[in-house]
Amino acid sequence: MKPNARQGRSTKVATIADVAQMAGVSPMTVSRVVNGELNVRPGTREKVQAAITALNYVPNQAARRLAGSEPIRIGMLYIDPSAGYLNEFLIGLLNKASLRHVQLVVQRCDAARDGEEAPVAEMIANGIDGLILPPPFCDSQPLLKLVADTDTPAVVVSAGQPPADVCAVGIDDYQAAYEMTRHLLNLGHHRLGFIIGDPYQSSSARRLAGFHGAMRDAGLNIEEEEVVAQGMFTYRSGLDAAEGLLTQERRPTAIFASNDDMAAATVAIAHRLGLDVPSDLTVVGFDDAPLATTIWPELTTVRQPIMEMAGAAVDLLVRHIRARRSGEPLPCEHELKDFELVRRQSDAAPRLRPPLRKGAAS
Repeated sequence: MKPNARQGRSTKVATIADVAQMAGVSPMTVSRVVNGELNVRPGTREKVQAAITALNYVPNQAARRLAGSEPIRIGMLYIDPSAGYLNEFLIGLLNKASLRHVQLVVQRCDAARDGEEAPVAEMIANGIDGLILPPPFCDSQPLLKLVADTDTPAVVVSAGQPPADVCAVGIDDYQAAYEMTRHLLNLGHHRLGFIIGDPYQSSSARRLAGFHGAMRDAGLNIEEEEVVAQGMFTYRSGLDAAEGLLTQERRPTAIFASNDDMAAATVAIAHRLGLDVPSDLTVVGFDDAPLATTIWPELTTVRQPIMEMAGAAVDLLVRHIRARRSGEPLPCEHELKDFELVRRQSDAAPRLRPPLRKGAAS
């Protein structure tokens, strides 16, 4: 019997990972080239196409067609401590889901930390294809374990330190808080107040760390020059925290709140105490939610692109679901979006003259 000319040769079929390794790019870039997406540099596209030719890589077109035509259902669990953040997030989700022809299943969970697995387990049992977990669920260890145990594709949004094995979209909370604190210091403030967000969310710790980092780098004694109060990302908690900070004998000249809801509450307490913002007190926030421009004075704040992050989460999840269906799963990705310090009317240099005494002539 004549020996087979191919005998002894490898019969391994080239995969998208093989192409990526040869081209020196990520599997996601190979996928974009194969799918004809335009957001790939010409030089990179040429390298990928050369690797495809060299390896004789042939995508499973039938599987890809099936993956692209089969409907996708994405679940999202939410709670609403900050209505402004939630509204922006939902708009971003809905806009992108409509463009990508994705069915969005939204489930409210009253128990943010106790029993949040039940609605997610129900969505998975009902055939959900993937999950988007915004704060505070992005940091829930029981939920992340459930996602891993059921092998459900998921994207966490705004997690301070997302797990390496879960896709994520967010901003650099540490650097954003650091830059805002530096802005306050550059204005001339040294006695700074800080309102911490929900302690169960890692982004709260990252923002506090950024605040501390800027204070230390400025050579300030943190124990003497900072005043910290606990909040929960809600307007109500901001009222309580701000009142505690502003009724101290040596009150801060500037307060940095971890979100706009708590910053708006701080402005309200300042007005109730007869303090002018920003002449007597500078107040800054975080998020740039709609509330930031609907109060007076309008808030100086950190803008994180909430709608863009929500849309990016949908895109990221859809790509991974379709890649799985085609038999070529992609590695997890962590996308960092740009933030921006937006200066409005709520910040100023500290007063250089003492405030008028009660009953003094103006």
